[in-house]
Amino acid sequence: MHDFCFTIPYGILLIVGGFIGYLKKGSIASLAGGAGTGLLVVLAGFISLKAFEKKKTSLLATLLETVIAAALTFVMGQRFLQTQKIMPAALVAGISALMTCFYVYKIATGGNHIPPKAE
Repeated sequence: MHDFCFTIPYGILLIVGGFIGYLKKGSIASLAGGAGTGLLVVLAGFISLKAFEKKKTSLLATLLETVIAAALTFVMGQRFLQTQKIMPAALVAGISALMTCFYVYKIATGGNHIPPKAE
C-alpha cells in the first residue's frame, strides 16, 4: 500500500475535524490546528503521489508525514491524559499513532515501491 493512499484521507479527516471543532465550540485553535496540520499532510500526500506518478519515491514527503503524525500523537495524547476526553483528543492521538507506525514502516521498507515496467 502506498503512503498517499492513507495520507490524503488522513489529512482530509484532520481538516474536517478542525472545522467541526470550530463549528461546535467556536475554537479557533481547533480550526487552525486541524486545518493547518491537515493541509500539510494533504500536501505531503500529494507530493508523494506526484513522485509515484514519475516512478520515484519521495522520502521528504514521507518524513514530513511521519513528523506531523508523531507530533499529533504526542500533543493529542497529552491532551487526552489531561482531559480524559475521547473526542477529539484520544481519537486523533490513536489515528495519528497508527499513521506514525505506518509511515515508519514505509520508511523502513524503502518507501513506495514502484511497479516494474510492463514490456
